[in-house]
Amino acid sequence: MKKKKQRYRPIRLLIGLCLLLGSTLSHAQSNFTISGNVTDKMNGETLFGTSIFLKGTTIGAITNEYGFYSISAPKGSYTLVFSHMGYQEITMEVVLDKNQKIDIEVQESSTQLDEVEVTAEEPERAILRKPEMSVSKLNIKTVKQMPVVLGEVDVIKSLQILPGVTNNGEGSSGFHVRGGAVDQNLVLLDEAIIYNTSHMLGFFSVFNADAVKDLKLYKGGIPAKFGGRVSSVLDVRQKDGNSKNFALTGGVGVISSRLAAEGPMFNNKGSFLVAGRGSYAHLLLKLAGEKNSVSFYDLNLKTNYSLNKNNKLYLSGYFGRDVFDFDGSFSSSYGNASGNLRWNHIFNDRLFSNLSLIYSKYDYELGIDDFDFDWISSIKNYNAKYDLKYYFSDAFKLDFGISTIKYEFDPGQIKPTGPDSAINELQLDKKRALESAAYINAEHKLTDRLTAQYGIRFSHFNRMGGQPLSEYANDQPLVYNNTLQFYQRTDPIGETTFKKSESIKKFSNFEPRLALAYQLNDYSSVKLGYSRAAQYIHLLSNTSSVTPLDVWTPSGKYIKPQLSDQYALGYFRNFKDKMYSLETEVYYKTVDNRIDYIDGSDLIGNNTIETEILNGESRAYGLEILLRKNEGPFTGWISYTLSKSEQRTFGGNAGGPGINNGDWYNTPFDRTHDISVTGAYQLNDKWSFGTNAIFQTGRPVTYPNGQYQYEGISIASYSERNADRLPAYYRLDVSATYKPNRRPDKKWKGEWVFGIYNVLNRKNAASISFGQNFETGANEATRTAIFGIVPSVTYNFKF
Repeated sequence: MKKKKQRYRPIRLLIGLCLLLGSTLSHAQSNFTISGNVTDKMNGETLFGTSIFLKGTTIGAITNEYGFYSISAPKGSYTLVFSHMGYQEITMEVVLDKNQKIDIEVQESSTQLDEVEVTAEEPERAILRKPEMSVSKLNIKTVKQMPVVLGEVDVIKSLQILPGVTNNGEGSSGFHVRGGAVDQNLVLLDEAIIYNTSHMLGFFSVFNADAVKDLKLYKGGIPAKFGGRVSSVLDVRQKDGNSKNFALTGGVGVISSRLAAEGPMFNNKGSFLVAGRGSYAHLLLKLAGEKNSVSFYDLNLKTNYSLNKNNKLYLSGYFGRDVFDFDGSFSSSYGNASGNLRWNHIFNDRLFSNLSLIYSKYDYELGIDDFDFDWISSIKNYNAKYDLKYYFSDAFKLDFGISTIKYEFDPGQIKPTGPDSAINELQLDKKRALESAAYINAEHKLTDRLTAQYGIRFSHFNRMGGQPLSEYANDQPLVYNNTLQFYQRTDPIGETTFKKSESIKKFSNFEPRLALAYQLNDYSSVKLGYSRAAQYIHLLSNTSSVTPLDVWTPSGKYIKPQLSDQYALGYFRNFKDKMYSLETEVYYKTVDNRIDYIDGSDLIGNNTIETEILNGESRAYGLEILLRKNEGPFTGWISYTLSKSEQRTFGGNAGGPGINNGDWYNTPFDRTHDISVTGAYQLNDKWSFGTNAIFQTGRPVTYPNGQYQYEGISIASYSERNADRLPAYYRLDVSATYKPNRRPDKKWKGEWVFGIYNVLNRKNAASISFGQNFETGANEATRTAIFGIVPSVTYNFKF
């Protein structure tokens, strides 16, 4: 018990110091507070990122994820300004002689053409002063302007044209951030964890644009309230639902369609959103005489209810599924399911809280009819979290909270499906774990020009019992055979069974976070940041992208948690009265305990995965540049990333040279150069155009560098790991949007979106395989490409 108290003492001490400092700041002079909520006048949606400030002062605030704000100032008369990109600015005179609650509805600007919005939507002076860095925010309007494959708006692909973010390859919905792997990204949909972001093996993402309000990607400088991943956090928020009027939104595309309904309910005390999407590719394949079938569907649900002015409940959910059938020989399906019950409570004009109870599940099924068996695997988690924010003063704001996640891992179960099946039933060991955390984070305006954001997160991971654990001689599940010069698996010498009440292994980590912003003048600033993060669960995959067969596993006796340290320095500047802006950052990131796989590793159906892996370390560093044009009929940006991502893996206790002789080698997601040019042009009220141009250095791969003969069979020998590369990737996309009727009084509003993906018909290599031509005996390389030129047309409507 004494050890437990000591473990949490630093957190309690830090909270006490911050509370004392905040109390001192807030009572240094007689201040009064204005607080309230900001919503969209047309649909009642709360607005995240609205800037509220007192004109002529440096006092201001930004609305949180639920539209709540709070600002404090000395007694006096002020001009209060509400500003949000794409909305009419609201100003009002206020006499601040007491605490006040002011709720505001803002209206979209009817005279402003649709513009690309890349960063947070507060005025530029607030962006320059805010210590937040390495963050990309996309409004859903921006996402819908970008050309995409097969006419389906895609959130993930929109992120991939921002600096520091790359794809897994053609047609993939996974993404890599600053040289990190896909499992190092925490993806949240209304706070629920999404483990696989793809539909149709990567052609689409799981995010329905009609149900998404906004999204925010933290590439570094991750706030202390987030944890569990070492590379990035993608925070996606669903719409709350129209609380003013019933509305329908939808679209009909080439291979999929979607429909969303929203409106008020509970006597205008709440609202609802129901959004569905489905593909009919399986019908098109059937008409074409194909025996293969592929389809997907998903459903987004959300409702909210205002108990009173200080209490509001939210209930949201997501369910998505992909189904495949390949000529009746085997079939598969996979999907995500999640739900979240949230309670917003306003204690007073300075203290806001949110309590969330969250469920999330990802499962995969594979059926092979020829052998009469099914394969089933899944990961589930139950999450409870409580977050609070206290607005001490204009100079000091404090976030703090606690969370706990219970994990249930089912790595795989084989079930015979017929009486003649030769397959025996098999259940791999199920695993359980509990991840808990407490955090505190402060935003502190030290001077009019210098602002700091600092905090710490304490995380604790308990690998729980309820399963047997294999034991090995000298605790070595893998050893190096010096005679044959390769790593070989060690046979277990026994096993230890742990009760559910016992712990197999425990880990604890402090994760400090720090960011500073110094405003040089009215149009430029410099920022620097440091963050440490711990990741306790791992994706077992020896491919460069997410596949349905990948299995998650917790840290334990043989797998240590990943620990990352990231440093970043940035310069930000506005030009020509904010028409142009420049964002540049350099970063350096290291990750300890990054696992990699021995040559010939077998991950599928393996109950002793520790016999296939070695522990290593990785590092990534680079330069990111983003030049944006923010205003006018033509908007867009140029994004460039120069980066390096490497890993090295020693033999450790297993002995031997490790992987690649212990030298640094490229990770599969290393890209030296990554350039994207994105533009949107509003010709008139009816026609608008968009384009993407992308160039990337080819992905690292391992090619054979020779061959030898053994009993008449040609056997390839390979070069160093990831020493070669696929050909460079480049692509040009264009789109045109036609809105036949722009009358504001017409209820039915439709638009046609015409797109061409890969206009140049570039056959970008997804992979290159090597083999021997049995007719000629010659060695040959086969290049596989997924897409050539892909035209599309979509009709979108709103009612």
